Amino acid sequence: MTSRVCLALVVMMFAACTFASAQSAGRMVSYKPLPSSLVDSREVDIWLPPGYDQEKTARYPVLYMHDGQNLFDSRLSYTGVPWGVDAAIARLAAQEKIRAAIVVGIWNTPKRFGEYMPQKAVSARNTSELQGIPFPTHDEIISDQYLKFIVQDLKPFVDANYRTLADRANTFIMGSSMGGLISAYAEIEYPDVFGGAACLSTHWPIGDGASVVYFAAHLPDPKTHKFYFDHGTATLDAQYTPFQQKMDEAMKSKGYIAGQSWLSRVFKGADHSERSWNARIDVPLEFLLGK
Repeated sequence: MTSRVCLALVVMMFAACTFASAQSAGRMVSYKPLPSSLVDSREVDIWLPPGYDQEKTARYPVLYMHDGQNLFDSRLSYTGVPWGVDAAIARLAAQEKIRAAIVVGIWNTPKRFGEYMPQKAVSARNTSELQGIPFPTHDEIISDQYLKFIVQDLKPFVDANYRTLADRANTFIMGSSMGGLISAYAEIEYPDVFGGAACLSTHWPIGDGASVVYFAAHLPDPKTHKFYFDHGTATLDAQYTPFQQKMDEAMKSKGYIAGQSWLSRVFKGADHSERSWNARIDVPLEFLLGK
């Protein structure tokens, strides 16, 4: 029995643990937890944009996001300030600046660093061996398994149960810090699945910048893919400029066109926090979902 079938069956068994709650804009469905044979089970929130329940034939692009508990609810967010991606998409779609989209918020686990560190970029097998890690952890690096969970388990489940546009051109992935690294890695490792990645405050220093080297050598076709990068200039983000400059040079050398298939922004004074990502969420959303 495939992991995809197992997931569908187990989710049906756990149906009593799911709930839908009305949002000020759109509707949320939460799976508590969503099991997998590939990685530890975790909560997954699926936000459906305004109009989803009324327009019964409409289909929507999908944005997969990491650190799901930080996206929607201030009571759950690590810093007490969520990204507010639901409100931003609802507002921008109403203004006809972007296409409305479904958001899949994948909660992190205590193994976050091991799941988000691009596995093929480093020879290390445990996060304790990595330079540039913000605080000591001792987790096996299993990001390849984490991506398999998204691609082989989660995406088929979402596509089967919600009205999605399931092709590459309508499937995106986004995250910040380590979530920025795993987002870029996802598009590079699965270029037939993801058409765009938004990487905010990407934590390039981990592994002494090894991800820059790996990404530069494995970028997908710029004619069919998009990448967004940004960073601030305060707190952890103050370390990122030289790494991001190298990544930007690689993008140009591989044929990515600034403002079209690739965008790199610097936000002066912005720090490494959900508050900062909330303040600039419109920029990556318009880049990925703009009409």
